[in-house]
Amino acid sequence: MVSIEMSGRTTRRQKVAMVTGGASGIGLATWRLLAQRGVAVAAIDLGTLEDAERDFLASHGGIFLKHDVRDHATWKSVADNVVRRLGGLDMLVNAAGILQSGSIEEISLEAWQRMMAVNVQGTFLACQSAIPHMRDRGGSIVNLSSVSALKADPDLPAYDASKAAVRSLTKEIAIYCARKNWPIRCNSVHPGVVETRMVKSFFTQNGEATRDAWMQAQPIGRLILPDEVASMIAWLLSDEASFVSGSEYVIDGGLTA
Repeated sequence: MVSIEMSGRTTRRQKVAMVTGGASGIGLATWRLLAQRGVAVAAIDLGTLEDAERDFLASHGGIFLKHDVRDHATWKSVADNVVRRLGGLDMLVNAAGILQSGSIEEISLEAWQRMMAVNVQGTFLACQSAIPHMRDRGGSIVNLSSVSALKADPDLPAYDASKAAVRSLTKEIAIYCARKNWPIRCNSVHPGVVETRMVKSFFTQNGEATRDAWMQAQPIGRLILPDEVASMIAWLLSDEASFVSGSEYVIDGGLTA
């Protein structure tokens, strides 16, 4: 909630968040935490929510929208729909993403383009659609990047490049909004190896040796929980982080130390 002065009295306006990648992993953990804290949430995903999650979302005043983040033609209508149904837009979390291995010699152009389309284009389109609704009202954007934007992996050139692009895009948006004197902050979060469906699927495809190597690289010695990343995101979205913009926050158990 946020307090607003109106005609000599104080009223409270419910904050509204839009979270992509909301059907699983970090996106799911984030919108659940925000909903528990009184935020009206629009969870967005190309997949579907489990019945229990959909009921939980609805019981907290939220909505689920099925949407492909790569789809430029419909992004504006998605954002407009959220504003119309939930009363505005104060927060955006871009958690939709995909991961695929393949060295610079091995990865196909199709796989490269798909990674860029989901991880970069999807983030760009969501930000472009949300910012007009935040110009006067104020807002906070958190883009999910990765330690892969900061530390190279010879088997992940497309993923590394896409997450580095998200990092740079985040800083561009932060500076642009500040120079426009719009009260919009934008930051990136850079997790290490998180216990998500996407990561589990990656390990299944690439074998236990890959899992062991990734775990050894993370000094704390375990996978990060989605809820741990969600807590960092929620702080960046909150008024407690009111002077934080254009920054990158790493949560990796010491992987990049």
